[in-house]
Amino acid sequence: MLTELSVENFALVERVRLRFGAGLNLLTGETGAGKSILLDALGMVLGERTSSDSVRHGAEKARVEAVFTVSSSDPRLAPALESTGIETEDGLLILSRELSASGKSSARINGRPVTVATLKAIGDALVDIHGQHEHQSLMQVERHVDLLDAWCGGEIQRLKDAVSGAWDAYAAARAEREALLREARERARNLDLYSYQRDEIDAAALVAGEEEEAQAEKLRLGSAERLHGASAAAYAALQGGALDGLSQAVREIERALKFDDGLGSLLEILNTALYAADDAMREVRAYRDSVEFNPERLSQIEDRLDTLKTLKRKYGEDIPAILAYRDEIGQKLTTLENAEERLAELEALEKATFAEVERYAAALTKARKKATEPFAKGIQTELKDLAMAATRFAVSVEPREHGPGGADAVEFLISPNPGEPLKPLAKIASGGELSRVMLALKSVMSKHVAPPTLVFDEIDTGIGGRTATTLAQKLHTLSQAAQTLCITHLPQIAARGDAHFFIEKRTEKGRTTVSVLPLDGEARVQELARMLGGNGSETVLAHAREMLQPGG
Repeated sequence: MLTELSVENFALVERVRLRFGAGLNLLTGETGAGKSILLDALGMVLGERTSSDSVRHGAEKARVEAVFTVSSSDPRLAPALESTGIETEDGLLILSRELSASGKSSARINGRPVTVATLKAIGDALVDIHGQHEHQSLMQVERHVDLLDAWCGGEIQRLKDAVSGAWDAYAAARAEREALLREARERARNLDLYSYQRDEIDAAALVAGEEEEAQAEKLRLGSAERLHGASAAAYAALQGGALDGLSQAVREIERALKFDDGLGSLLEILNTALYAADDAMREVRAYRDSVEFNPERLSQIEDRLDTLKTLKRKYGEDIPAILAYRDEIGQKLTTLENAEERLAELEALEKATFAEVERYAAALTKARKKATEPFAKGIQTELKDLAMAATRFAVSVEPREHGPGGADAVEFLISPNPGEPLKPLAKIASGGELSRVMLALKSVMSKHVAPPTLVFDEIDTGIGGRTATTLAQKLHTLSQAAQTLCITHLPQIAARGDAHFFIEKRTEKGRTTVSVLPLDGEARVQELARMLGGNGSETVLAHAREMLQPGG
């Protein structure tokens, strides 16, 4: 229930705070007084679209706050709370929204910043607003099925969820299958391309580290003449002088050793050097003899390096990267090669899931058809009280193509005049008839589905006389099931309110301001007298007082 609405710097409103109660809350005022501004402000805090034009001239920002008492277990509110992650605090939800003159908007719920989408999701569960032209929604035939389903309640919703779930599975299978079919030509191209790339890489028989080894071998083979010359010169130097010199030095020190024992260590060093030089000479000779003059092998190495260069240019910066790419296209090839098998699987899945859609949709159709008679009977009863006693109302349920909402084309039919056949409501009903059908719908649905706060903006347009009295009674009855706010110009409705607010427009110091005053006692009598069109005479005032009496 909406308990409080605070509006600051919104349109012509400078600052207004309204406190609402249960039952029927009426808002009245002179034509052009700005009654609908308050509903626009309420719409803003409930997440409806708005613009910076709504900010009062000269103000930096507009701010609207709405306080609701709620139950987190409310069947209408609970799903919205769960999906948005919002929690109530002490049974309260405080919605607020600010709009700057530059058009920047911010929203909060219980002080927590939220998106406008979240604000709207919660707002839609809290308040149901019906503007002056809301009855025009009955002209949208596609909405008729939603109205029927809402009246039916839980069982229909469970079937709708089942149909929707089965349809999602069917649609996913169909979409994947169609995508595979559309991509058949591209798949064939990729199959050829990846197969070629895989074969090219496999044919190279790459080995990690081989490029470095090949580069080193190329350098050796390309420098064979230089390497042979250097090793031959080194061998000649060792053989021709160094080794002989060391041998002579060893002999001389051996002869001198008998005269000085201290030369033993020096002799050991010379012998070590001699043995090392001898080993070095043999190693140099072996290296000289091993140096390979092999142009054919050099050509092979160069060809291999060219192959590696080509593969790196195509598939990766080094051999590990090329091999990783080979694994990647191998997986892609497996997927592509299995596409035909996957197509067969998807065709079977598509058939199976569509069979589920048909099964659940058939049950949904049966439930809807079963509901049409009591639903139509309830509407017809309400219309009888709204001066449409001769009107017949019915619901048509015809087959249509399967979809996520079932396989039913639901349409409301009406026959306003005796002897006339039932025809589509959207095509033949007048504005006044549509307004009364909408009210009848709300009245009937309130008996089956716990409604949120209901807001009516001049739903009484074009209604008067006995019908106005009946409409007043209907609104009052409806307000017993759900808190109701109503902007009205009919005194019959104003007299039935549990709370009455007067909206007036004032101009002071060149600025226009809309203000709201709660009415009771004599002030309310005066407002009813004004609405009755009297000039304040005692007769009109007495009539107004009589209307305010119980049963008046």
